[in-house]
Amino acid sequence: MNHPRLKEFYQKNVVNELKKQFNFKNVHQIPNLSKIVINIGLSEAKENVKVLDIATAELEAIAGQKPLVCRAKQSVSNFKIRQGMPIGIKVTIRNAMMYEFLDRLINVAIPRIRDFRGIEPNGFDGRGNFNLGLTEQYIFPEINIEKSDKARGMNITIVTTTEKDEQAKALLEDLGMPFKKRENK
Repeated sequence: MNHPRLKEFYQKNVVNELKKQFNFKNVHQIPNLSKIVINIGLSEAKENVKVLDIATAELEAIAGQKPLVCRAKQSVSNFKIRQGMPIGIKVTIRNAMMYEFLDRLINVAIPRIRDFRGIEPNGFDGRGNFNLGLTEQYIFPEINIEKSDKARGMNITIVTTTEKDEQAKALLEDLGMPFKKRENK
């Protein structure tokens, strides 16, 4: 089996770059990707159950594995939600599939965003993880617009092995994530 292109790039280029940049003494200190979680909230699933099937099929096409249906933990009368109702779907991808997905996200999907000027670098959570919100799933070439019922947003969380946002940002930049450049005023 061949290795994902982005993983080989990480091992050949990014490891040495991060080692020099942060003066790591041990190979295990170098930040790495641990998993990517893709999550779609489906508030409209309470009226129409078919929405769940369509969104599940689309997320499966994007991620390459079957998503998990998230159900309401408790009833909320203001939102007309009862306990156990499906309210979202998520998928966690690791290892080779994670690198393949990130490669497609950076090199294929993100450049297809209309009026794209770079990703806001303020999506880090203080623990070395990056959250990216997308407004529609159509930027992925796997999605057939004719078969899709509506544009759905999704949250992509990239979990790294470091606890420091600065190191995680350097890792993602070296992997090719197109962050917005800060203008010096």
